[in-house]
This record gives sequence, structure tokens and C-alpha cells, in this order.
Amino acid sequence: MKKLQIYGLLLLGTIGTPNAVLAQTEPHEVVVLDNGFEDNFYEALKQKGIENYDKAIESLRKCETANPDDPIVYFELGKNYLAQKKYKEAYDNFEKVTKMDPKNRWAWVGMYDVCYEQHDYNKAIPIVEKLVEFKEDYKEDLTSLYMNTQQFDKALDLINELNEKFGKTDKRELYKADILKDAKYQAAEKNNLLNQIKKNPKDESNYIALIYMYSQSNQEEKAMEIAKKLEQAIPTSDWAQVSLFKFHLNNNDGDNAVKAMNIVLPSKKIDQKIKHRILNEFLIFAKNNPKYEPDLDKAIAYFDNDKEIKVAKEIGKFYYAKTNFTKAAKYFEMHLKNNEDDVETQQLLLQSYVETQQFEAVEKRAEELIQFFPTQPQFYYYAGLANNQLKNFKKAANQLEAGLDFVIEDTALEINFNIQLGEAYNGLGDMKKKEKYFTKANELINKQKK
Repeated sequence: MKKLQIYGLLLLGTIGTPNAVLAQTEPHEVVVLDNGFEDNFYEALKQKGIENYDKAIESLRKCETANPDDPIVYFELGKNYLAQKKYKEAYDNFEKVTKMDPKNRWAWVGMYDVCYEQHDYNKAIPIVEKLVEFKEDYKEDLTSLYMNTQQFDKALDLINELNEKFGKTDKRELYKADILKDAKYQAAEKNNLLNQIKKNPKDESNYIALIYMYSQSNQEEKAMEIAKKLEQAIPTSDWAQVSLFKFHLNNNDGDNAVKAMNIVLPSKKIDQKIKHRILNEFLIFAKNNPKYEPDLDKAIAYFDNDKEIKVAKEIGKFYYAKTNFTKAAKYFEMHLKNNEDDVETQQLLLQSYVETQQFEAVEKRAEELIQFFPTQPQFYYYAGLANNQLKNFKKAANQLEAGLDFVIEDTALEINFNIQLGEAYNGLGDMKKKEKYFTKANELINKQKK
């Protein structure tokens, strides 16, 4: 802002005027040249300070009358009108200042404030382009304005310019990711990244971004080409191994895929979601290539402390869904070593044992679980089922009758309990109770069909 002009008071005839003339002049006839600017201006500042904007504006209008060519009056009027949300008046006064003094940055800022408050981003753009001449920092604002007005080509150019000059920011990267969802901007960005790689071959982030873009557009060969360039430029790069892992799997090269995977999984640089994806891809590969199963087991160990996804459990479920119950049981057991209270997995493991007819294992684990979870009916059921298969009919009947009391609103489980109780009493030779429980099971089945 221009410094405030202070207008002094001038008494006519007090300097260099003969005493004789003074003697002829009465005190009330002495003319004081005071147009009141200074008093009115400070009064305006005082009233604005206490948010009495109407009175401040009233005083400033008096200043305007006294000195219509002073830009500070219009600047203060603009601020007071803006505080009152009288946007047109505020804008007009700020604009008047810029016409009187084009280098007054704060007046341009005032116009920008008005546009921003009104969400008139198109009108704000030429103002901010002017502000950039004063201070380059305003390019950040200009980027946001281009985004808000969907001028994505200009936004992308400016983002790349700022990234190269000042380094990346989270905000700009989010903007960029948003823009690049539209395929029409991706070609330009790929070229930009290629140029950045030439200029800065040791900047890993440009390779990663380009690999990702090629992968998203199903240009796997180009993605692999960039991954190899990254590996050559930065041999220690963990990110290069992410793409190389995929390349090796596609070529059915399990040994090199394992090497890449074992670099990626322990890396602190790689996002956990990417690690999960790699493990899932290797799981499918190992399913079709059983000799790599030990490598799969080793890979799972990297996820022992993963709080989001229980990897061994998920792999167990994968094999369970494929009816490979032997492998399912193996991974459920692995998970349960550190998660004994996971009731769901305990049940899946027991069922896996049943499917592979490991009834002694079912009986042993189910009885242990009854001690830890005495109100969970499923464990009584599995204990009873196992003992029936082992011909321990009396024990089976006792366990099943005890567990049946805990079955609540679970018809399927209740049916199974009754069937196993019928089997137990059949084994004990009690035909009356056998019929009782089989009849009850049939009633529940018919009721369920309705």
C-alpha cells in the first residue's frame, strides 16, 4: 500500500505577514485550510476497528470529497464493503485503486477476495494471473482456480511446472491424479514423465508414476521397459521389483518372481495394498505350481503384524473355497497360532478336518475349545460329530445335549444337532430317542422349506 498521506493544517497569513496586517485581523477571521481529511480518515479506521462499517464508510466518503484522487480512500472503502459482504461495491472500489495505481498488489488481492467469496472462479483467474506478476506463490492459487473451472490442460501444465521448480506437494499430486483419470490427458503426462526421467534419472518417483500409468492402460510391455530402466538407474530400488515381479510371473519364471517378491514384501517403501496384491498373485501361481508353496509360506510371515488383513486366514479361505481342505487346514492352523480367539477360523478348521476325515483331530480341538468357549454351540456339535465317528456314542450324546441348550435362532445348526443326537442314540441302541431326534430334525427341515 502507498503510505498514508498526512495533510497538515495551514494558517493563512501566519508566515511572512507584516505585524500591521495581523493587527488588523480579528481572530475569528483567520482562515484555516483544513479540509478534514486527516480526522475523517482516522475516524474511519477507528470505526472499522470496532466493526461499525457504516460509520467508517460515512467518514471515508467525506475523505473522498476532500481528496477524490487518493487511492487509499477507495482501498479502505473496498475493505469495509467486503466486511459487509457488499461485493459489488467492494469490487468496484478495489478496481478503482488498480486503475489509479496498477502496482498496488493489495488492491488486486482485494478483488481476488471478492471473487473467491462469491465463488466466481472464472472472474478470479485474470486477477490471480496479474498477482503472479507480483509474487510467484500465487501460481498455487491459479492451479486451484484452473481445477475449479475444469481447465485441466492449463492446470496440468502449471502443476508440472511447479513440481519441477519447487518439488511435489500432496495437494498438487491429488489434483494431478484427478486429471489423469481422463485418458485424453495421459499421453501428455507420459511424455512429461519421460522428459523428467531424462532430466533426473535418479528421481525414482517419475519412474513409478510412469509404470503405474502404463499398467493402468494395459501397456504392460512399456511398464516393464520403464521398470528395467529404473532398475538400471537405481539398482537398489524396491519399486523396480514390483513391476519385475509381475513380468517374471507372466513369463512363468517362478524363481525370479520369488526373488523380486522377497525384496518387495519386507520393504517399508511399498504400500501395503501393493504387497497384498503381489501375495494374491503369487498365491494363484503357487496353486498351479506346488513346488513354490514353501515360498508362499515364507511370504505369509511378512504379514504377521498386519492389522488390516489376516493373510494366512485369507489364504486358508481361498483353498477352502476351492475345496482343497488339506491346504486350507494348514493355513488356518498357521493363522490360529497367534489368533486362538478367532471363533470363525476355529470352525473353518474343524470343518476342514471333518472334510478330510481327521476325526481324532476334530474331537481333540473341539473339546479344548469347549473349555475356552463354553457357550459356543458349534464346538459341542463338532465334538459330538467326531465322537460319533469314533464310536464314542455316550460321550457324543452328552456333548450334543449340553450344546443344544446354547443354540438360539439357528435352524440349520439345530437340525445338525438333532441328526447327530439321533446317530448317537442309534449307536447306543436307544431306538426311542433315536426316533425322537430324527423326527425333530425332519420337522425342522420341513419347516425351513416353508
